[in-house]
Amino acid sequence: MVVAVLPNLDKRGAADMVEKIGAFLKQEGITAYLPDSICCPDYLHAPDSELYSLADIIITVGGDGTIIRYAKRAALDNKPILGINAGRIGYLANIEQNEYKLLSKLKTGEYHIEKRMMLDVRVCENGKTIGQYNALNEIVVTSGFMSRIIDVAAVVEGDSINYRADGLIVSTPTGSTAYSMSAGGPIIDPTTENICITPICSHSLSAKPILLSSERTIKLKAYSKKKTEIFLSVDGRKAANVKPYTEIFVTKSDKSVQLINLNNKSFYKTLSAKFSDVRSG
Repeated sequence: MVVAVLPNLDKRGAADMVEKIGAFLKQEGITAYLPDSICCPDYLHAPDSELYSLADIIITVGGDGTIIRYAKRAALDNKPILGINAGRIGYLANIEQNEYKLLSKLKTGEYHIEKRMMLDVRVCENGKTIGQYNALNEIVVTSGFMSRIIDVAAVVEGDSINYRADGLIVSTPTGSTAYSMSAGGPIIDPTTENICITPICSHSLSAKPILLSSERTIKLKAYSKKKTEIFLSVDGRKAANVKPYTEIFVTKSDKSVQLINLNNKSFYKTLSAKFSDVRSG
């Protein structure tokens, strides 16, 4: 059994957690790698680009952003990933820092894997593809300025759904507990496969989130009458500028993220616990 540990050392407690994990995995007879940019005993080291081929399992230490970053890369190599929460909410992390000894189950195979769908995003200008991306949570088309309304058309099966809003979110079920939820979108069981369109602060009382089959292709076009800059972001990172002639195609990816579940926590139990944490915080 070989694992690669990919931490976000900016997170509180992450460095100590990496040391504890290294000692514990060595004790359990599990070979563990770290990126060669991080020095720590009890680990082997390799360049980031080689870790995914060396490891059977990827372990992250950080928040949801850390998991998303590495999970999308792991999906390309068909490698499962386990998140140890060192962030605030951590919907995607399966175990907390004080549960790290559950990692012994990786060796005995006492875990199951949840597959999460991703989105493929293709950005075109004048018929030419200028960018391609993968999203685990969502893509967002939005204005670069606060309180600037933009017009976004979502074309599905040849029919256009038009929004005047601060922006538009297209999310996966996994992303339904992220930005989409904050914008009034529904919470969706992450093991299902569908696509949700959620407007951000729509200038229409009738504009509501729409749930689509994952087999649909969505084409987005956006413009601003005030010539406001418009941006596309993918999983919270800016990806491209959106011009009036830019077309954004969104489809279900043929790759999926494999999240390891060590403690048999259901999505609903996790959701309830995280909501309680937010209220108490």
